[in-house]
Amino acid sequence: MVCLDIDDTLIDFSAASRRSLEALIGRTDMWPVWERITDEHVARVVTGELEYPDMHGRRTQAFLAELGISVGMADVAGFEKKRKEMLRRSWRLFDDVLPCLEWLTAAGVRLAAVTNASGAHQREKLAMLGLARFFDYVAIAGEVGVAKPDPVMFKTVCFKLDCEPAQAVHVGDKLATDAVGARDAGLGGVWLDRTGTAADVPSDVHVLYTLADLPELLVSEFARVGVPVPR
Repeated sequence: MVCLDIDDTLIDFSAASRRSLEALIGRTDMWPVWERITDEHVARVVTGELEYPDMHGRRTQAFLAELGISVGMADVAGFEKKRKEMLRRSWRLFDDVLPCLEWLTAAGVRLAAVTNASGAHQREKLAMLGLARFFDYVAIAGEVGVAKPDPVMFKTVCFKLDCEPAQAVHVGDKLATDAVGARDAGLGGVWLDRTGTAADVPSDVHVLYTLADLPELLVSEFARVGVPVPR
């Protein structure tokens, strides 16, 4: 079995989100602030301090405060509605995604999408971009009750697809959350480093720079997941 993160692994989410935000506020310098505030609020969801349905609004309210704009939740809801409409029109797959998923499907590998984002939001993206047909299971943090990198998240996916962790690999764009988290749960951990980040990577975590190289990695390093070796 191969598990895949969604945002910034399959879908170029950050680029679309950045374009949408910059168009709304008329500035190009605030993306790092948006990312920082988003990470802070997602962490609060993971710890149970904040409910996911409330996260987007609270995050956006905090971001607007950084711009010196104090607004109530009604105005925040209007801002979020416009942002999400623009974002939805901007979703794009990375060029290496469909060839990789088609190869995995043809090889008979079972596939799961594993995400910490909301279920309705992610399922809509998978459907709109033609990805839903590839996945045997979609694991949503809010539905499972835990989030990556908690081992329970990864082990739940394995249980749902009747697969031992040692026979599974997880691929994602976040080193700690995806690759190290999967490794600690007993799966093969693969970090998809699309930007070529210079980072200290544990020796037992594999690094890819494109999903085009995933089939070769699976054949050479993870034969236990059931990928047939080409003859």
